[in-house]
This record gives sequence, C-alpha cells and structure tokens, in this order.
Amino acid sequence: MDGPDKKSPRRQWEERTLKPHQSRHPERDVEFSTVSSLPIEPLYSPEDLDTTDFDRDIGWPGEYPYTRGVQPTMYRGRLWTMRMFAGMGTAEDTNARFKYLLNQGQTGLSTAFDLPTLMGRDSDSPLADGEVGKEGVAVATLRDMEILFDGIPLGDVSTSMTINAPAAVVYAMYLAVAEKQGVPLRKLRGTIQNDIFKEYIAQKEWIYPPEPSVRLIVDTMEYSQEHVPQWNTISISGYHIREAGSTAAQELAFTLADGIGYIQAGIERGMEVDDFAPRLSYFFNSHNDFFEEIAKLRAARRIWARQLRERFGAEDPRSWMLRTHVQTAGCSLTAQQPMNNVVRVTIQALAAVLGGCQSLHTDSMDETLCLPSEQAVTVALRTQQIIAEESGAANTIDPLAGSYFVESLTNEMERQAMGYITKIDEMGGIIKAIEAGYPQREIAEAAYVYQKQVESGAKTIVGLNKYTMPEETPIPLLKILPEVEAKQKARLAEVKRTRDGKAVASTLHALTAACRTSGNLMPAILDCVRAYCTVEETSNAMKDVFGEYRETSVF
Repeated sequence: MDGPDKKSPRRQWEERTLKPHQSRHPERDVEFSTVSSLPIEPLYSPEDLDTTDFDRDIGWPGEYPYTRGVQPTMYRGRLWTMRMFAGMGTAEDTNARFKYLLNQGQTGLSTAFDLPTLMGRDSDSPLADGEVGKEGVAVATLRDMEILFDGIPLGDVSTSMTINAPAAVVYAMYLAVAEKQGVPLRKLRGTIQNDIFKEYIAQKEWIYPPEPSVRLIVDTMEYSQEHVPQWNTISISGYHIREAGSTAAQELAFTLADGIGYIQAGIERGMEVDDFAPRLSYFFNSHNDFFEEIAKLRAARRIWARQLRERFGAEDPRSWMLRTHVQTAGCSLTAQQPMNNVVRVTIQALAAVLGGCQSLHTDSMDETLCLPSEQAVTVALRTQQIIAEESGAANTIDPLAGSYFVESLTNEMERQAMGYITKIDEMGGIIKAIEAGYPQREIAEAAYVYQKQVESGAKTIVGLNKYTMPEETPIPLLKILPEVEAKQKARLAEVKRTRDGKAVASTLHALTAACRTSGNLMPAILDCVRAYCTVEETSNAMKDVFGEYRETSVF
C-alpha cells in the first residue's frame, strides 16, 4: 500500500506526462460516457482491479464462474449459431425465406410471428385487420405450421420461435409437425421464447395475468424435461427491455431477475433445479457501445453462475452456465442514411462475438423501415460470416480478458445489476416488482434521459442529429401486399370448413376443464392443435378460466 507521501505510478504518470500534455492539447469537449451514460475514465490500470481476484472473478473458459465463456474452446471448437430473423406474409413466403437462408449458410432458423399471432388472435379476427403477415408470419392453425416447415427436416435443424403469451400453443404446433414428419420429440433442438415477465415489463404482448402465465411456462418446462429434453424451454429476454429504452445495467438486472423468478417458479412446482435449469437460455441486446456490451455479457455469466450455485444450491455445472442468443439493436437503426446501419450492426455483432454469445442474429439495414428484403438480409448474414471467417475474432478465447478497462467495466456492470436485483428481492420478487411498476418506471426514466441527450446533441447519432444530408439514396423495401391477408383468411376458412367439428369442441372443452385442475396443460393443448383448433380458440379456452391481464398505468 502506498505511504502518505508516495504517489501511485498512475498518479505519477498523470502529473509527469498527462497534465502537461492536456495543458497544450485539451481533450475534446464531449462527455466521455457509454451509451447508458456510465462515465468512462481516461485510463484504466491495475489500481482499478485491486479487489479483483483472478480465480474468483475471471477464471478459465468453461469453468465457474464462466466470466470467460461457457465452452472451454469457444469458437475454436464450433462457431456460434447464425440465425436470421425470418417471418413475413404467409407460411409459404416464410418457408421460402427459410430455405434461402439455409442455402446461404445460415445454421439455425429463427421465426418471427405477426402481431395477431403474438396476441393469441386468428387472422380472421376483427382485431387482426390490416396486421396479418405484416411484422412476421401469420400462423392460426397447425396447417400453417405444416406449410411453414414443409421440406425442412426438424430433426436436423435448430429452430427458435419468438412467441410469448401463446407460446405453449405454438410450441405444441411445432411438436405436432415433428410427429407428422416422423421425428422423435427427443431429437428436436431449439428454443421457444416463452418469457412473459418481459412482456409485462417492456413489450406489452400478453393474454393472461402473471400466475396462470407462469403456470403455462412451468408446464412447458416440465413437459419438455420428460419428452423434449434438448429443447430450451425459455429464452429469458433482455432484448425487448433494452429496446424499450433501458440502460445496459438495467437490461442485465431485470433480465436476470426474470430468470430468478422462473427458477423460483420451477422449484415451487416441485422440480429439482438441476433438472430444468440447464434448459433455460437467455437473449440479450447488443447496442452501439462496444465495450459496454462485451462487459454486460461477461457480467451476465458471472452473476447467473453465482446465483444458481450460491442462492439456489444447483450442483450440476450445466445449471450454472448462462447460454445466450444475442441480437443487434433494432432501436439503434435509423431510417436516415440506412446504409449506415450496416456499420452499426457490424460493431454490435463483433461485440456479441467477443462477449461470448452462443447464437447471433444480425439486423438488416432496412429493418427500421420494413421487414428485411432478401438483399438486406443477405448482407446481414454475410456480416456474421465475415466476422467468423475473416476477422480473426474467433481465433482465441475471450481475447479481451485481463484488459483493465474491460474487467473494470465488467465489475461495474455486475455491481449495478446486483443493486437492482437486491431491490427486487426486497420487494418480494419480480412479480411483485412488476405489479408495483418498478422496472417499468426505471426503464421509462432511462429512455427519457437518453432521448433528451439525443435531442440536445449530447449523444451523437450519425445521420440523425449530426452529419445529416438533405437528400438520401433510397434502398429497396419489402412490401407486404393486401393479397397476403386475403390468402391467409381463405386458408383459415378452408381449415375450419374441413376439420372435425366434434373433435374441435371436445378438445377445447377438455382444455378448459384441465385449466381448473393443477395438472400439466401441455397434453390437452397438443390435443387441441392436432384437431386443428386455432391459436385464438385454444387461447380463449384457457382465458375462460385464467381471465385476461389488464395493466396498471405507470407514471
């Protein structure tokens, strides 16, 4: 320890070299901070890591606390799964995009559903008018799902599905398609997002109140543990929390608090933590601040490992491992000078790779304007492939470990996140915090602060509030024509006309009855989708018992 008259090497450097230089060449007149307004010092040194212990806090790849990654060889063994979000128009349209992307080197499917499907509505619902197929693929019955995956062997490909409130219904449809293909359920690999907490917090696509919603999630966990053991039953999503305007630390904290809530729900059901925790996965956003995003992902793994081992007593190392999909930040893309988005996405994707993701989606340059065109989605996929094959970023494991800056930022991310998690625990857990509007208020405040910074010019967005252009070169845009909705409605009408009406009525009645028991609902939901009950019919059969969620306004 330095004596009273002895200055540290860093302080000596500041006085000997830095200050004389700054007197002649002042620093730029800007606020040096992250996207999340975390102040950044001019230099980081060993002094910033004086409380960091290598074995306890950093460690080795593939070993607790997994700060440096969950795989010992990381990308030297296998590259991350490359998933491009696909979903537009009808099932035929999206099936064609799936096949195109697989032919272009994509290594996993990622399915986006339209707004009616996300809300548990059918394409012929009056509330669906004008929205069918617009922001994703329209799926109303098993027939749509059969077409969506026609010619795609489900036993050979990993599929991610971004669906939440009606997740159990859409998941059951996927399982039913696998049955029709003759694929054993034990061979299926993939992820269902199935994260309702973040819907209440940020995305606002819900059907039922929290308790029955969590029951459905635990039902999928319990059913998959026995029948679909390679399936990730929840993708606990911070992505939408960040898109709603949170800081990086808030995204990290509220997402992990959601994960803790699901662990608690599984244990309350009577499940052993090591039986289901290994099949939980995560989904984070990668925003513009390169080092902040890398630190966030490293801190996420460390916090999760410690929570599972020390808080929940998990003994299986697989339970300690936080495995994550990452998507580049849609909220960072601009309609102005959209080709600049290619650069933003490249930086964000590189941060995700250096942060140690297992799966990655790169946004297309046009996604702030429309669903991705074939040209734009190809550039986005090529971005990942160039990072993987040309940049050298995949050649070594956690190459930024030991950086004074990165390790300090990782520690700060953990410190801030644990402050939020502790507060949520004190409130009685994530459901109580959501009901009190706590995460919602914190995110709203952060979003307001950031927007004011952009409007004042304190935060630069190239092409939006700096380096603007009076005229811009247009890019090709994908348009979903009205004929899509008409075609989808016609197919749904034909399914309703030709299906077995008695089987529909019987299975829906059985599902409603099952909701009044404490039994697992997945078998009854599967019976409904096999009978070609619609998403809305199946969801409403449960709504009759569970009721519908109404949000309390937060100011």
